[in-house]
Amino acid sequence: MDVQSFDLRLQILNEGFRTGGLPLRIERRGQRLGLRGRLPRRDGAGFQVQRLSLGFKADGTGLEAAVQQLHQICGDLSSGRFCWRQRLSPRQRPQRHRLQPAGGADLLNHALERFKEAFDADPVRSRNPAGQRSTWATAYWPYLRRLALMQEQHQQTLGQALLVCTLGSYQLASRSRQQCGTVLAALARQEGIPLPEDWSRQAGGYGLHQAGHRQLPTDQQIMAAWRKIPNPAWRWVLGVMATYGLRNHEVFFCDYSALHGGDAPVVRVMATSKTGEHQVWPFLPEWVERFALADLRRPPVTTDLERVTLQQVGRRVMEQFRRYEVGFSPYDLRHAWAVRTIHLGLPDTVAARMMGHSVAIHTRTYHHWMTQRDQQQAVNTVLARRHAVGSP
Repeated sequence: MDVQSFDLRLQILNEGFRTGGLPLRIERRGQRLGLRGRLPRRDGAGFQVQRLSLGFKADGTGLEAAVQQLHQICGDLSSGRFCWRQRLSPRQRPQRHRLQPAGGADLLNHALERFKEAFDADPVRSRNPAGQRSTWATAYWPYLRRLALMQEQHQQTLGQALLVCTLGSYQLASRSRQQCGTVLAALARQEGIPLPEDWSRQAGGYGLHQAGHRQLPTDQQIMAAWRKIPNPAWRWVLGVMATYGLRNHEVFFCDYSALHGGDAPVVRVMATSKTGEHQVWPFLPEWVERFALADLRRPPVTTDLERVTLQQVGRRVMEQFRRYEVGFSPYDLRHAWAVRTIHLGLPDTVAARMMGHSVAIHTRTYHHWMTQRDQQQAVNTVLARRHAVGSP
């Protein structure tokens, strides 16, 4: 097979991977093949586009082997099992310190295996396998991977000192630090490791500090962004997210049949989503017609959860927002929906149920706007009472 024919075959394969929602592509570099795409950073701080050398020759046999490796690694990524140490050659791997306590890594590995088994056996999570896989990959594994990295760097056995060190590697008052604190506290309970008395204070701080200072788009900016998108399918996605406050992936896992009938235009988020089934009302209701949401135009995104994760589905939305230079993130639409309901007077418990999260999370995340609303209501009440009794 000549180089031109090989590259054409490679292009066709990569287009199939893209259409299927896979995060990796095969690339030829000289006479060798490798992978390129979004992979975990080796320091555990999120994801970034990276290369992974495979060492296969750029021929038919090597390409078949590369395809197998790509699917295997994508499976490891979706299940949270991907580990750089297993993918690096001995020359590339960081050398262990000779004074490392014998068995330290093994003790941690066994603890993480027990933790994963307990997570998988949870009867509530196991009702929704797709959501369970997504939660592990995004909300648990990144922090446990950071724990393993810190253990390797500092040569510490699993104990309070290692947990404190790992928590301290995240920025103060960040959501990542709070989530890390929650995950490590669960691991500590499992292993009987005592935590510092002020652990909650050390791990806390997300809420007003992040969401409260987010520059949310105004209704006018949302409508301007909607008009800016030339693709009708992705324009519909922005409209439905703005109107119903949906998460990125939820757009593709909803029942929209009520939009075509004479009843209330309620969207039903299906049980396959991250937080299970719940119903959402439009805010603002007139946006259903303004954005022509009854004219269902979902983009052709792969939603087979045997092949992709909820995170991968949601990432497609983020990519398209960047492509069309919308000017804000998809999640900003969700925050804007929540703030809109606060100002319109929807009870917080009802709004939290529609958003598919707990009242505690709702209150913590939108505390700033709720406080402003409550203070304004109190001021209005006092002024109304003063007006009723007459000015002095």
